[in-house]
Amino acid sequence: MTGMPGCGKEEALAVAQNLGFSIVRMGDVVREEALRRGLPITDAAVGGMAHAERQAHGLGIWAERTLPRIQGEHILVDGLRGRAELDIFRGALGDDLSVVAVHASPKTRYERMMRRGRRDDAGTIEAFRARDLRELSWGLGDVIATADVMLVNEGTLDEFRRQARAALGRLHG
Repeated sequence: MTGMPGCGKEEALAVAQNLGFSIVRMGDVVREEALRRGLPITDAAVGGMAHAERQAHGLGIWAERTLPRIQGEHILVDGLRGRAELDIFRGALGDDLSVVAVHASPKTRYERMMRRGRRDDAGTIEAFRARDLRELSWGLGDVIATADVMLVNEGTLDEFRRQARAALGRLHG
């Protein structure tokens, strides 16, 4: 699963879990590394460390570090951020892998982030835009644009959950 920050991935993941998917979060791998290094769990610290690791070890580093956690069937991996990561997952998991993207406009995403107030969210419009640009620089836009399934999250929460349930239900079989 992929999408820009604040698009509604967590809601889609909750639907997926209810459908019987096991969830593996790439962000957990990143946050665990940040904690291991003693970094604060903020967008600047965690995002900066994730970016530095991509620069030092290649754009697929977080996919490589996530692979050992993917075991069993009906796994949904959250947090795909670029083509290099997708290539690593396809190489390890095969062509049966499907990419699900969640999309919402920047205005909608920013408003949602301000309401939810997570510690690692961007706190200002400038920080929000900088985070978008950082994540797009990793190839996130390419992965969203070429996703197998696109969920548009601009309506009500109930509408989005119904849409996600239908799409993810088809994938789960």
